[in-house]
Amino acid sequence: MYEFGRIKRLPPYVFAIVNALKMEARKNGEDIIDLGMGNPDMASPDHVINKLCEAARNPKNHGYSASKGITQLRVAVTEWYKRRYDVDLDPESETVATIGSKEGLSHFVLATIQPGDVVMTPSPAYPIHPYSVIIAGGEVSGVLTGKDVDFMAEIESTYKKILPRPKMLIINFPHNPTTQVVEGTEFFQNVVDFAKENNLIVAHDLAYADLVFDGYKAPSILQAKGAKDVAVEFFSMTKSYSMAGWRIGFCSGNKELVGALIKIKSYLDYGMFQPIQIAGIVALRGPQECVSEYCQVYQSRRDVLIKGLKRAGWDVEPPKATMFVWAAIPERFRKMGSLEFCKFLIKEARVAVSPGIGFGEGGEGFVRFALVENEHRIRQATRGIKKALSL
Repeated sequence: MYEFGRIKRLPPYVFAIVNALKMEARKNGEDIIDLGMGNPDMASPDHVINKLCEAARNPKNHGYSASKGITQLRVAVTEWYKRRYDVDLDPESETVATIGSKEGLSHFVLATIQPGDVVMTPSPAYPIHPYSVIIAGGEVSGVLTGKDVDFMAEIESTYKKILPRPKMLIINFPHNPTTQVVEGTEFFQNVVDFAKENNLIVAHDLAYADLVFDGYKAPSILQAKGAKDVAVEFFSMTKSYSMAGWRIGFCSGNKELVGALIKIKSYLDYGMFQPIQIAGIVALRGPQECVSEYCQVYQSRRDVLIKGLKRAGWDVEPPKATMFVWAAIPERFRKMGSLEFCKFLIKEARVAVSPGIGFGEGGEGFVRFALVENEHRIRQATRGIKKALSL
């Protein structure tokens, strides 16, 4: 038998259990409404698709590309940051295109974390945040996050308890899965100041920058004074432009940290298919009405879900951002635990959601709904949930 140390440190993917039950039910002819995986269901913008097709027909765009991203894509990223956040970036040294933010973050951690290094991540967390550290041979320390939690105080407290001191902090606001947000740039300024005082690297995942509701605006960590001394930020075009599966994102910020990612990527990949990069340029530079339209669809779905759950006797606070709703399991069912409760919803409500335990111990007692079905299907889901909760 072979021994694979890194693989042994990775636990079974909890979401696979729920997915298997969902697929089994569907094989048996049952109509399961899938609100589990955050897989955007809306088409990408027409002008972006048209540019992809046009670029794909040009033989010059075939073959290997640049692992750091073609120049005009990196320039478009810097323009996006200047337009959105009034942040200046050097397209040559302070930004790099990634094959989605998940690839970028995991390879960034692989480039910067050595075996034994400690990294702080939110708890609960999007799985790649802690498990990229595990894959790199590092150690993870969870920092509690959620409603009514002073996350900055938790960071400071956790840091002081750990020896050797943590090398990196990974954060994610708007947060997946809890949907928590930070207001203005004060929080990020506090993070940057703390990181500079303690020689801490900061990686911020800004995947949900544009999926914001009720007038909320998500800040960038790079807006904080001195951020480029200690921080990088990852952004994915998956949510903002409904480009799931295109695998295009970028990492920007501190040139030494960006440089480490550029170097490791030069050994690992040849970059994205060039027509996708060209389409990405058009998305960033082209009309942005599509972004607002996608956001409005998610907000409407959020409202339908929250109202439907309330009619079912399940009161959940509406999130200000992301494409998710994070809900505490109703008191009567809490002893089941999140995984068993998800199994219960598949069986009795014909609805699949994500168990909070899949996002780490801090997620136990919660489930996550993804707003990836139309309003009619969401209403159908809440009717099924109401029936299940009344059993």
